[in-house]
Amino acid sequence: MDKYISIKDLEDAALEVLPKATRDYYKSGATDEFTLAENKRAFQRIRIRPKCLVGIKGCELKTTVLGETVSMPIAIAPSAMQRMAHPDGETANVKAAQTKGVVYTLSTISTSSIEEVAEAAPNALKWFQLYIYNDREITKKLVQRAEKAGFKALLLTVDTPLFGVRRADVRNKFNLPKHLNLANFEGDMSTKIHESGEGSGLNHYVSGLFDKGLTWDAIKWLKSITKLPIVAKGVLRGDDAVRAVEAGCAAVLVSNHGARQLDGVPATIEALPEVVSALRGRDVEVYMDGGVSTGTDVYKALAIGAKMVFVGRPALWGLAVGGQAGVEKMLDIFRSELEYTLQLAGTPDVAQVTRDMVKHESEYAKL
Repeated sequence: MDKYISIKDLEDAALEVLPKATRDYYKSGATDEFTLAENKRAFQRIRIRPKCLVGIKGCELKTTVLGETVSMPIAIAPSAMQRMAHPDGETANVKAAQTKGVVYTLSTISTSSIEEVAEAAPNALKWFQLYIYNDREITKKLVQRAEKAGFKALLLTVDTPLFGVRRADVRNKFNLPKHLNLANFEGDMSTKIHESGEGSGLNHYVSGLFDKGLTWDAIKWLKSITKLPIVAKGVLRGDDAVRAVEAGCAAVLVSNHGARQLDGVPATIEALPEVVSALRGRDVEVYMDGGVSTGTDVYKALAIGAKMVFVGRPALWGLAVGGQAGVEKMLDIFRSELEYTLQLAGTPDVAQVTRDMVKHESEYAKL
């Protein structure tokens, strides 16, 4: 693992070893992939404004999210079907999160079950990503299983009445390899994803399963069946963030689904200020994901108002390269880069990373 010194190193190595269909599935975005590129480019348009001679005596990354202490404000985002990247899949990923003291989020569409993940890392801080199905009983049972297994929050995806058009998956007629199943389900719901039809097997799978008629009232229904805090994942507008909180969400995750849903939407770091502003004064946490690949990216998101930043693809790259050890290396890289950034910017703990620490490049262009 010592030869990997950046997330880009892990990505390059992973893309070399992954089979084409899996590689394309993990790395692709919707249609022309404009937003996919913008998720990263937008970070480059934000400048850090370091303070000098502040007397750096240490560096503290610990923070709390939904009342739980984490070692740093970086979490592992939900990503589907992780055993395509490594035989241990989600269980290796959650073990790494447990070792490094960060949140791990399990996808509904996982190749390791809720119970397998809970058993693999009983002391990890685990959240469960949830889709609401047409058959509410399916959703209810998933929630009950997650709660029983010790998961601490539900990450409800709100931007997916259906999956976006991912051309690479259509060209590859992507489907889950036959030796793997969707482990949280039984029967046809576990194996239907092996069928690609005329295009993507994933789109074929969710067709008819996801409830396209969802409104914010779904949050109220969800709260009626669980005591777990609910995080709305996929919000890009301030008014939607307010609706999520008024419906009962404890937090909002600013996300464009890794740029895999609707192309042409803003990069998440661009959408973050509007959401933070809309929720100012409310007792609610804001997180973000999308395009995060360096510690300085994390810093910029924290400065704009994110309480925690989720990383998805970087965890997959680490997983593909080295299983649990690869994911741990990924987290170590982020930690080291974030520590350097905090200290060099003159903000030795995350509480000091405030809005005045960054400016958009356009403000400097005025000079």
